[in-house]
Amino acid sequence: MKELKIGFLQQHNTADTLNNIGRLCDGIRDLARRGAQLVVLQELHNSLYFCQVEDVNNFDLAEPIPGPSTDVYGRLARECGVVLVASLFERRAPGLYHNTAVVFDRDGSIAGMYRKMHIPDDPAYYEKFYFTPGDLGFRPIDTSVGRLGVLVCWDQWYPEAARLMALAGAEMLVYPTAIGYESSDTPEEQQRQRLAWQTVMRGHAVANGLPVVAVNRVGHEPDPSQQTGGISFWGSSFVCGPQGELYYEASTDEEESIIVGISMERSEQVRRWWPFLRDRRIEHYGDIARRYIDP
Repeated sequence: MKELKIGFLQQHNTADTLNNIGRLCDGIRDLARRGAQLVVLQELHNSLYFCQVEDVNNFDLAEPIPGPSTDVYGRLARECGVVLVASLFERRAPGLYHNTAVVFDRDGSIAGMYRKMHIPDDPAYYEKFYFTPGDLGFRPIDTSVGRLGVLVCWDQWYPEAARLMALAGAEMLVYPTAIGYESSDTPEEQQRQRLAWQTVMRGHAVANGLPVVAVNRVGHEPDPSQQTGGISFWGSSFVCGPQGELYYEASTDEEESIIVGISMERSEQVRRWWPFLRDRRIEHYGDIARRYIDP
């Protein structure tokens, strides 16, 4: 079977964006030397996770697409001959910003973009202050290694997003992520949350017969406002197959640079065994587009 070598970097970020980008570039080059064909980075990888506070000065971190970061990562994708999934804070227009994944093909060109659709607004995750919900829909991005269904972090909890990507022909689901523990939660609650995070995405793999790649950041980032204890990002980046089988799961507290080989043909066979798309009763699903069905 045709094997695709997927590389990912699970990284601890600092306030020094140039250092973060430099370490990412070194890591991408190293993964390429080790044979990676597709490299996936974590959510908003250039900086600290700035959404812990609502601060208008953080909009200075945003940049246009194309822009400085797409120039850097496009050149790097071309230099290394890899398909690269990056995650950027997009300045679309004054007062209009998105949390945007950009996919570069191995010639350095932008193969496509996905703007995060589901935007959280919770203590330490004040993303609605910064990001306008995406307007590009759930459309896979065609690349030289396959058709990628790229979604971002909070999107990973929504089966509708994964299903729509699958129905549009995605061959893999990819989730750049930034999620971690709230310091006031008990250790038991923290573990329940982390395992739920992984379980729901493995469920998307099973329900759609597709492999899943989820790349999370790692390490503690303090809350600049000191209203919370900050976020300890739980790492645990993973790759699973179309039956939810784990191929690799990263550490909860260490940086990692990993390559995982997966079959790009296995999904076809799994969907023959478990033809969930065939047996969908689409004529009865109209209510799924309603906010709630009152008794």
